[in-house]
Amino acid sequence: MRRAWRWIGPIGLAAAPALALAAQAPGADSLTLERAITLAQRQGPSALIAVNTRDAARWTDRDFHAQFLPRLSLSGEVPNLLRRIESVTQPDGQIRFVPLSQAMSSLTLKLDQQLPFTGGQLYFTSSLTRIDLAGSANIRSWQSSPIVVGLRQQIFRPNTAAWDAREQRLRSATAEREYLEAREDVALATVGAFFDAFAAKLTVDNLAANAAVNDTLYRLNQGRYNVGKIGENDLLQSQLALLRARNDLDAARLAAERTLAALKIQLGLAGHEPIALVPPSPLPAFPVDTAAAVTAALSRQSAILGQELQTVQARRRVREARLNNGFGATVTVEAGYNQTAPGFQDAYRSLLGQQSLSVGVEMPLLQWGAGHARVAAARAQEDRAARATRLERDRIAQDAHFAALELAQSQRGAALSATADTVAAKRFDVAKNRYVIGKIGIDNLFVAQS
Repeated sequence: MRRAWRWIGPIGLAAAPALALAAQAPGADSLTLERAITLAQRQGPSALIAVNTRDAARWTDRDFHAQFLPRLSLSGEVPNLLRRIESVTQPDGQIRFVPLSQAMSSLTLKLDQQLPFTGGQLYFTSSLTRIDLAGSANIRSWQSSPIVVGLRQQIFRPNTAAWDAREQRLRSATAEREYLEAREDVALATVGAFFDAFAAKLTVDNLAANAAVNDTLYRLNQGRYNVGKIGENDLLQSQLALLRARNDLDAARLAAERTLAALKIQLGLAGHEPIALVPPSPLPAFPVDTAAAVTAALSRQSAILGQELQTVQARRRVREARLNNGFGATVTVEAGYNQTAPGFQDAYRSLLGQQSLSVGVEMPLLQWGAGHARVAAARAQEDRAARATRLERDRIAQDAHFAALELAQSQRGAALSATADTVAAKRFDVAKNRYVIGKIGIDNLFVAQS
């Protein structure tokens, strides 16, 4: 009975692998806490979800940076057929309706590159167009532009490409930290599920031994009652204790099955696979440094990067509100060669130069204070983000500080629980022996048993 009741405390739970293994099914796979964490982080459903989330973030990051690489594309119309009656103005001013039958085909090869530092777009194009006019004339012509170099650039406007890149770097770093945190969450959940299952199984062993002891005491009390050494009330109390012990044992077995099934789900194991839990022993003891805990929390938590992202986004909104409220222009410059001829080969001979320049301007004149309001709202959001960042850093530092203190308190509490467990087990041993020899009453025995 003493062995059955000695391991109720948390330290006793961690130091009783022999008792746990003795009660497991034969042929069960031994499962240590370290192996359970490894399995959960490798094949557990929560870990696989975290991996999928991380991979999605990595592919998104790769897709984002691909837009800053040269892109080659081919577009065109092969063919574009047109057959209808058109109105044609004659030299004398009269309008004549003539039938039109036309087939046009065109292909354009384009290589473009986004410029991250300026936000502009540099592109190279090569195009070829063929036009066929059917009818009495039956004319065919070719128009080629072997090479055209162009640049499109906004002036006095925010560089969206640079801001997007800055935000994406923070999103990517946040996703990587969230993945590491998810793995730690998996390990923490596995530890909880592991000890829940182990404690439930140990509770079954303890209650089984308790039911056996109560059965022995009930039989002993039946003999004492028959010879008149105890009253009927003591006998009934003993019988009630036996019935409660059996009921508690049935409930504990169901709870043990439930916790073991939850642990298998956490580890990604089959429900029918037998396992034998091996608790860690002895309980490790290590010093607690609150300053180191705060430093690690502030440098590794994804929430810090999340707040930095909000700060960058707020600064971007302020910048965009200010620039979009003033003068802006879009400059497009192109230079290259082209030619037209009746034959395909002639369309690439004696090339002629081509140049184009366009400047589009935009200047808001009257907005009824909308521009100023947008700037003021963006600045208010920037101030809010800065205060929220400071508040989040203070919260994280405080949580890490007190978590370290709670860890130190838990170590002291575990040592105290081990001592209390030993004392309680000895007390029950003494009370049981004194009850057997008739030195104490049954009420005192049940108090010691509790």
